[in-house]
Amino acid sequence: MKPIRKSRMKGFLIFSIISLVLITACLFSGIIFSIPSRTAEMFGPASPNLDPLKLYLQSLTLLLSDDQLTSPSSLPAADLIFPIEAGDSLEEILTGLKNLNLVRHPSAFRAYLIYTGIDTRIQPGEYLFSSSMSEMELADSLGNPALGKTTISILSGWRKEEIAETFPGLGLDLSQDAFLEAVEGQKKEGYLFPGIYQVERNISAGILVDTFYQRFLSQITSNLEEAINAQGLTIQQAVILASIIEREAVLEKEMPQIASVFLNRLEIDLNLAADPTVQYALGYNELQQTWWTNPLSLENLKINSPYNTYEYAGFPPGPICNPGLPALLAVAYPANTPYLYFRAACDGSGQHLFAETFDEHLGNACP
Repeated sequence: MKPIRKSRMKGFLIFSIISLVLITACLFSGIIFSIPSRTAEMFGPASPNLDPLKLYLQSLTLLLSDDQLTSPSSLPAADLIFPIEAGDSLEEILTGLKNLNLVRHPSAFRAYLIYTGIDTRIQPGEYLFSSSMSEMELADSLGNPALGKTTISILSGWRKEEIAETFPGLGLDLSQDAFLEAVEGQKKEGYLFPGIYQVERNISAGILVDTFYQRFLSQITSNLEEAINAQGLTIQQAVILASIIEREAVLEKEMPQIASVFLNRLEIDLNLAADPTVQYALGYNELQQTWWTNPLSLENLKINSPYNTYEYAGFPPGPICNPGLPALLAVAYPANTPYLYFRAACDGSGQHLFAETFDEHLGNACP
C-alpha cells in the first residue's frame, strides 16, 4: 500500500507542478498578448505594417513610458519653426527636436513614431510647433502635416524682395513677381509685418499681402496711434521712420535714442542723412550678393533718388523695409536727447556713439 500511496502522491505533485506551470504560462501569455491591446487603448491602433516582434517591443516601451508623452510641456508657450530636409533620418530629426527641448523622452517618442507608423509618413518641409505641446501632440503633427499649408517667416528689416526670395523653397503656388507686383500695387512695403505665418500653398498674391498687412494693423493699438500722433507724425510717417531705425539699429535698446536723433533733425529741418535709405535706393548689389550695400562709397551717397536722405530733405517717399514692433514703439516713445548725430562704435559691439554737435560727431570717428 505504501508504494502505491507514494506513487499517487508523487503523481499528484507532478500534476500540480505541471498545472501551476501551465497556469503561470497562460497568465504570462495573457499578459504578453494583452500588451498590444493595452497599448492601443492608451495610444491608439498600431501600424498594420509592424512585424510581431517590433509591435511588442514598441508597445512595451510605450506602456512603461507612463505619461511621458501625454503630459503637456512646462516650457513657456512659443512658436518654433522646425525644418525637415528630404533624406533626414529619424535619428537626425530626433536630435534636432531634442536640441530644441521639444522632445525630452526620446526612447518613448521614437517608440510612438514607430508604433503608429508616423516614422514612415514624415514629409520634408517646415513644421510649426508650439513649445507647450505634449510630445504625443508633436509626434501626431509630424505624421499629419497640413499638406495644403506652408510656413512663411518674415524677419524684421527685410524689404519685399527679401521676403519673396524665400518663396521657392516653401512650395507656394505663387511667383515672386506676382507677390512684388501686389506689394507695389497696394503700396504695402513697410506694412508686411514680421513674424511667422501659416498660409495655404495656393494663396493669391493679394490675399498674402493683405494677411501680412492685417497683422500690422493688429499691432497699431489706439494707445500706440495716440503716441505716434503726439510726436507730430502720421502712421505712414511713423512706419517710414521705423523702417530706417530698423536698418540702423543693431541693438534694440538703442532704437529710442536713434529715433530721437531723427526726430530732432526733422524738427530743425536737417536732412535725415541715413545710410539705409541710400542702400534702398541702390537696390541689389550683384558683387556683394545683398540688397544692402555695405560699406557705402562717397559716390553712392550722391545717387539721384528721392530715397537718398543725404540729398533730399524730409521723409523719403515710403518705408525702406518692414519694421518690427520695437522700432515702431521707438518712434512713438523716443528717448529725450539733444543728439543730432550718431555713428557705429569702432569696437564691433553694434553700439553707436551719439553726439550733439558735428564736431563731436567727427571726434567719434574711428582712428
